[in-house]
Amino acid sequence: MRVFLTGSTGFIGSRVARQLLAAGHQVLSMTRSQAGADALRAIGAEPHHGTLEDLASLRRGAEQCDAVIHTAFDHDFAHFVDNCQKDARAIAALGEALAGSQRPLLITSATPMGSPAPGEPADEDHFNPEHPNPRAASELAGEALLQRGVNVVVVRLSQIHDTVKQGLVTELIRHARQTGVSAYVDEGLNHWSAAHISDTAQLYRLALEKHQPGARYHATAESHIPFRLIAQALGEGLGLPVVSVPADEAMAQFGWLSSFVGRDMASHSSKTRERLGWVPTGPGLIKDLKGCFERR
Repeated sequence: MRVFLTGSTGFIGSRVARQLLAAGHQVLSMTRSQAGADALRAIGAEPHHGTLEDLASLRRGAEQCDAVIHTAFDHDFAHFVDNCQKDARAIAALGEALAGSQRPLLITSATPMGSPAPGEPADEDHFNPEHPNPRAASELAGEALLQRGVNVVVVRLSQIHDTVKQGLVTELIRHARQTGVSAYVDEGLNHWSAAHISDTAQLYRLALEKHQPGARYHATAESHIPFRLIAQALGEGLGLPVVSVPADEAMAQFGWLSSFVGRDMASHSSKTRERLGWVPTGPGLIKDLKGCFERR
């Protein structure tokens, strides 16, 4: 297939591009810079100049291809709510270009969107449209397109990692350096889920090739990692004390990260594995964190 890929020079999108190319697909990759275009040509992808804000450029890219994979997202968490709304507008624009066809549109969300209730692991077949996480806007935009007959599929991300980046954990590393401690909330028994970047890229490809309209897939290799274990790994790697922070002091300690650190973000992926034949084999999050600190 000829696939239009957004976010193709980013952490996840760049690996998805290579995965698609290795499987024999053609890739039209969106980039905002000449340097990005040069890098894409070097791996065999065709560059397409555009941005998330330029909805016309998104439509033009989608119109030229057999499928769309949307991995781009503005990760400026200081403007998280606005960026989630921007993502919803981008998804709507991509869907407009695919309307009236069965060409698939793979969008990206986060596993907490599948949690049936606070503290319950996320399930692929569940979506709460009133979820308090602003990222729900992405799936709401996808749902609206699905109701119009657009072939929408959702890939939900856990903490995606290698030894360079680790999702929100990368932000926790920066925060721990700034504050001089690696902290967790209360007993730190809330759970996060994770998947290696190589397994995640493979999941996007499988979701493209084997998808069903309206399906949701979870990039989750490890489903229940205690947050305290993550904090301890950060403290060990950074040489910082590991401390517990009461829940009512989480905002003062973590700032915007407080919306995540005390929450349970566990998720299942058994349905994803069964439906796509996805078998993650990459290293775990804690192992990659140790490798991250060994590199420095």
